[in-house]
Amino acid sequence: MKKLFGISLFLMSVVLYSQNEKVNYVSENYTKKEVHIKMRDGAELFTCIYSPKDVSKKYPIIMQRTPYNCAPYGENQFKKSISPSETMMKEGYIVVYQDVRGRFMSDGLYDNMRAFIPNKKGKKDIDEASDTYDTIDWLVKNIANNNGNVGTWGISYPGFYATYSLLSNHPALKAVSPQACISDFFFDDFHHNGAYLLSYWKVTPLFGPQKEKRTTEAWYKFPNTGTADDYQFYLDAGSLSNLDTYYGKENEFWQQLKEHSSYDSFWQKRGILQHLKNIKPAVMTVGGWFDAEDLYGPLNTYNTIEKTSKNYNTIVMGPWSHGDWARNSAQQIIGNINFGDSISGFYQKNIEANFFRHFLKNNGKGENKLPEAYVFDTGKKAWQTFSVWPPQKVEKQDFFLQGSQLSKMGNKNFAFEEFISDPKKPVPSSEDINQKGITPRKYMTDDQRFAARRPDVVVFETEILNDDTTLAGEIMAKLQVSTTGTDADWIVKVVDVFPKDEPETKEIAPYLKMSNYHMMVRSEVMRGRFRNSFSNPEAFIPNEKTAVNIKLQDVFHTFKKGHKIQIQIQSTWFPLIDLNPQTFVENIFYAKPEDFRKQTHRIYNDSKIEFSILK
Repeated sequence: MKKLFGISLFLMSVVLYSQNEKVNYVSENYTKKEVHIKMRDGAELFTCIYSPKDVSKKYPIIMQRTPYNCAPYGENQFKKSISPSETMMKEGYIVVYQDVRGRFMSDGLYDNMRAFIPNKKGKKDIDEASDTYDTIDWLVKNIANNNGNVGTWGISYPGFYATYSLLSNHPALKAVSPQACISDFFFDDFHHNGAYLLSYWKVTPLFGPQKEKRTTEAWYKFPNTGTADDYQFYLDAGSLSNLDTYYGKENEFWQQLKEHSSYDSFWQKRGILQHLKNIKPAVMTVGGWFDAEDLYGPLNTYNTIEKTSKNYNTIVMGPWSHGDWARNSAQQIIGNINFGDSISGFYQKNIEANFFRHFLKNNGKGENKLPEAYVFDTGKKAWQTFSVWPPQKVEKQDFFLQGSQLSKMGNKNFAFEEFISDPKKPVPSSEDINQKGITPRKYMTDDQRFAARRPDVVVFETEILNDDTTLAGEIMAKLQVSTTGTDADWIVKVVDVFPKDEPETKEIAPYLKMSNYHMMVRSEVMRGRFRNSFSNPEAFIPNEKTAVNIKLQDVFHTFKKGHKIQIQIQSTWFPLIDLNPQTFVENIFYAKPEDFRKQTHRIYNDSKIEFSILK
């Protein structure tokens, strides 16, 4: 397990700081203790506790529960850095890490996205909320020099456990920061609106097989595909069921993905949003506008709590990919786009540390100085604050898709645009042959010219903008479509087209130019069979005009004067998502080669994109 951290998007449980940081800071300033805390059902969870050596004062407890391990193990082995940030590490907290039930050195069986039990009837009714409660209760009663206040945080899957801690209802829990938090595996990570994210297939073992005993080493293996060409590998694989050769029956998660291809009770009960009611602790949800893994989770966690609770509830959204805010990069760069200097450092010092200090050290007294929404404009490349998100001063405006134009004015001269979608020649999701790391990231800001020039991608764009136009909030694609087949995927991309005289930057890839750069701002897929219900898929009637609505997640992006707003629509996006056979089958995971057919799709002139425009 020596190389676990950094392998996957999920492995954010260890935060790396500047190379200039003294390697031995933690061992010089903290003592380390390892314990197994007994839960109400008798299972013991491995817990690692770092306490400040200065015992002249009391400290709050800040805790992360993780499925990715608490390495390094051994009371004489220290992490290079602890706490959510260097700032907080040096301010002094009692920092706790815990292997969740069924993982690494903890007992019990692991249940991926374990369902919450609202009305527990006995000690055998356990979930992540009860495990959190029992852990907090033990910590505040047994750890010396704690001040009785506990906070939780985590990124990605640990972010899910941070959200889950809100349901523990322990009175000592005062501040929670779910970051890039999974909220529902049918809309985060492995699925988007019913489409399976094939690009995540390689990380399936991370959540699949059960371990047999307590261990500090990995008991699973990632697949070796034998090639660096992901596009060709998945194309040659064909039907998803052919990937069974890499995963056996012991990989429970792969079996679950295959058998539960719609939003059935298996997925529904694992979602956490429906349980976020009457929340008491202060919450600061954090996410990245270009987080390819978990964008749905942070936005919907914040919005749900805002609607159902009266607690202190804030959101921070920056120009980050998955977990970038926990790094100390001098510049924030995603792909070819540089968003500025010291953005993550600013967040750590002025936002995150402020939040936890106020509620855990100052008991929520005095002025907090944080706004409701701290959001980064990814077009202007600047922070902005609002009293609510989305901002109050936004106006919904419809832009029609007609001819090649994206226009506020409806025009009946163009009946429809059509294209041929061939699952044997799918539109690439990136120009890159091989994604860096196991899961993709940089495609979120990639240049989209390569796609715009394909005949199976339909392009609509505005005239050159005379003024800045700022989108703030959700985007709704309200399409009117038809297909010669009985199923289809619909992918909508919102693109910022730069002017032809855009200056070159040192970040741009050697094979590209910033002149006319097509920066992807937001994108989303809708598996057409789920257009009316994610639980009850429906076939299309061939050649019948049909409404397909696609909610694209929020943006905060200014299209500057001299730029253009572009919409691209396509029906394949490979290998980011799996191939839709374009003929209706009961379960696409088991589609046969003859099910995959070329079809003609139409987009009618009453289709429109609803933008939320800041006034």
